[in-house]
Amino acid sequence: MTIEIKAPTLPESVPDGTIANWYKNVGDTVTRDELLVDIETDKVVIEVVSPTDGTLKEILKNAGDTIVSNQAIGSVLPGEKKAAAKEEKVGQITSATDQQADAAASDSEAIISPAAKKLIEENKLDGSTIDGSGKDGRITKEDVLNVLESAPASVFKPAAASPSSVGMSKEGRLEERVPMSRLRAKVAERLLQASQSTAMLTTFNEVNMQPIMEIRNRYKAEFEKVHEGTRLGFMSFFVRASTEALKRYPAVNASLDGDEIIYHGYQDIGVAVSSPRGLVVPVLRNTDTMGLAQVEQEIRQFGEKARDGKLSIEEMLGGTFTISNGGVFGSLLSTPILNPPQTAILGMHKIQERPMAVSGEVKVLPMMYLALSYDHRMIDGKEAVQFLVTVKDLLEDPTRLLLEI
Repeated sequence: MTIEIKAPTLPESVPDGTIANWYKNVGDTVTRDELLVDIETDKVVIEVVSPTDGTLKEILKNAGDTIVSNQAIGSVLPGEKKAAAKEEKVGQITSATDQQADAAASDSEAIISPAAKKLIEENKLDGSTIDGSGKDGRITKEDVLNVLESAPASVFKPAAASPSSVGMSKEGRLEERVPMSRLRAKVAERLLQASQSTAMLTTFNEVNMQPIMEIRNRYKAEFEKVHEGTRLGFMSFFVRASTEALKRYPAVNASLDGDEIIYHGYQDIGVAVSSPRGLVVPVLRNTDTMGLAQVEQEIRQFGEKARDGKLSIEEMLGGTFTISNGGVFGSLLSTPILNPPQTAILGMHKIQERPMAVSGEVKVLPMMYLALSYDHRMIDGKEAVQFLVTVKDLLEDPTRLLLEI
């Protein structure tokens, strides 16, 4: 009797998903809770594991197929875990064979240079079809490049789990076509929607980061020691300053629902994070109750989860305001795009030393440009400018954050 492998229950905001990648083939042995398949939604990638020990009997939904909540995508034929016992009985007998196999594998790999091997893996080539021109038939990088430039498209062997295709353009140049992921497609759709359906305007200012930098340099070692390895970064100051400014200007913390304006009595700030699959915005909940250390800890966890594709849908739902930090990539100035239905987004940028006039003297200060994009249908220019000036004042005099003035 087989056991179905089912897609997980998706939230109402996620109507369906797409099979991204199967890690096992039909007939492969699987163990309970072993990762079998990734399901990609427009928000996150969800991992589906084996419900039992046994053998993967069938795959009902292949890579690229669309699925809905709790839909059967495959099945497992239950079986006992015999592999471990068998290995114990014949371990000594097979050890010599295993060593020989390992040696043979090493000899096989030895005839392919590291650079050539990397190219073969990246382009999904079959190394056995490439003739080596190096010493003792060694396959060199040049050999692989010659194959890529001159071989017909049939030489390329895309992975079964990937719908991408590698081939030659009309001009005879190497190209790879990869379907846009659901996440990136959704991001593109939302950004296009924001630019077309909102009266988006951006106001700019600049902040002297020297006071914050002096606090960090003075207390960073003690902060990290007291908070068990959590580093004191800039983002926590911006989250705290934005939270205080949002309380003073509730329209910036509001959202639009059709013809209605929703004023939120809380501050849930989304932090834009770059991941291998695209831009994601996990949300810090109730930032008014969070200290600097908690903010830094949660942002670090979000970054790690985004990198590993472990962010949950719940962690990215909602949000009343967003902060995007393009400065980590070196951006000096940019115009962030709204994250609907939110009415505003704050853009941070690179810290750049610039000559500034201070009390009639020219001083070189670490300055950062700030950009606030907002929906002019909801927020007047006066409110937007005052909000940004408040953030600037709180950052340039952090004592205000403690005194709430």
